[in-house]
Amino acid sequence: MTTTPFDLSVTDALLSTTRAVRKRLDFDRPVPHEVIEECLELALQAPTGSNKQGWRWLVVTDVKKKQALADMYRQGAGDYLKTAGAEAEARGAAQDGRVFSSAQYLAERMQDAPALVIPCIDISQLPADVPPRMWCGLMASIFPAVWSFQLALRARGLGTVITTLHLGQADAAAKLLGIPDTIMQVGLLPVAYTKGTDFKTAKRNPLSDILHWDQW
Repeated sequence: MTTTPFDLSVTDALLSTTRAVRKRLDFDRPVPHEVIEECLELALQAPTGSNKQGWRWLVVTDVKKKQALADMYRQGAGDYLKTAGAEAEARGAAQDGRVFSSAQYLAERMQDAPALVIPCIDISQLPADVPPRMWCGLMASIFPAVWSFQLALRARGLGTVITTLHLGQADAAAKLLGIPDTIMQVGLLPVAYTKGTDFKTAKRNPLSDILHWDQW
């Protein structure tokens, strides 16, 4: 019998129930700075291309700056969320409709999150004409750490969701926050404790529909 040093019932539950949290974020409960730092310390154990560790993290708790970022987020969203939600409802896609409804809710409340975390990556070593494979490697050097951060939050009763709509206003956000030109923002994560921790697995297409062995 194969043995493992981990309780798989716990690790599998963590991996399969760490959800994109929006409506169940508790905007009224403060999040201690040390909890976020503890989760980021764990995120730094994630793999990174060539072990460059080019990740950078910006945590925003200042009320005025959160408001400004939320305004940028809503500007980046435009009418997309409302339109997409209406289209999902029209075609009877209930799950998609719920997602867009919760995304619209978050857009309206983004400034109320106790902390907004912006994961970034150092792009100072990239050539001027970046080939696609290098972008793949760059994202592979930051998003494993982002996911580890999300898992660490979930294990402590907090939640978040990866958002990218503010990136349409990335230059304005960089100016607001003093982010250097050599650093690229890859997302914006609202962080808060969750209202309850009873998250379930999501409905997904069967693995057999998307898995290929040896040949497509």
